[in-house]
Amino acid sequence: MERAQEHAPPRPPGPQDPQGAEARGEAAVVRDALGVGVAVGLSGFAFGVTAAGAGLSAGQACALSLLVFTGASQFALVGALAGGAGPFAAAAGALFLGVRNTFYGLRLSQLLRLPRAVRPLAAHWVIDETTAVSLTRKDRRGARIGFTVTGATLYALWNLTTWAGALGARALGDTSAWGLDAAGPAVFLALLAPMLRTGTERAVAGLAVVLGLGLLPVLPAGVPVLAAALAAPAVLGFRAVRGRGSRPGAGRRGRGPEEGGGA
Repeated sequence: MERAQEHAPPRPPGPQDPQGAEARGEAAVVRDALGVGVAVGLSGFAFGVTAAGAGLSAGQACALSLLVFTGASQFALVGALAGGAGPFAAAAGALFLGVRNTFYGLRLSQLLRLPRAVRPLAAHWVIDETTAVSLTRKDRRGARIGFTVTGATLYALWNLTTWAGALGARALGDTSAWGLDAAGPAVFLALLAPMLRTGTERAVAGLAVVLGLGLLPVLPAGVPVLAAALAAPAVLGFRAVRGRGSRPGAGRRGRGPEEGGGA
């Protein structure tokens, strides 16, 4: 028996198990999506506390999380209201921050290819976190799983913790002393930072921070957020002008023969 095994021809390597590899890939997507959903969803507690400190009732805070469901915009809205801004100025700043989700939706619509019946519901979950998890997947099925698990986990936890934070705000006393209003923007910046890969993107982000923070003492609440949007056209315009000026022959365009110093 042993001698027969010694002289037996080696077996060709069998094909890899595609179903097993696919199952492992899907499990990894679910694990990552749950991690993002739980980590970010718990910060809804900070929003609930901040909203209560800004004068909103628990019902109003929960309605914002249920119907708006975009963390940075929600924090911008209640922060502007707490700073004394009018409802229209506060809503304008929140709406401006929420516009980015439109561009996310354009990209995700091509990647996910969801049925028409579920697109209106899925649009409510198009936020930073679901977009980030979906775009890490190359296949459509993995992207759909990541989008669904992240959206469902985050939506459920965000709303539950908003409710808990709004009800527990009184027990915390002075909510401004805890600095919880910075939790939402901090999470947003943590998600945004790894995406700043080029010099132009870093310059836009840096100038936006300078404008937003520098104008806080001199402009009404909510307006510095709108002013920070000027960072993108300013940087892009500067680079365009600089690029034209650095082209070979750009400084000599339109010069006549008399300017050349010849006889």
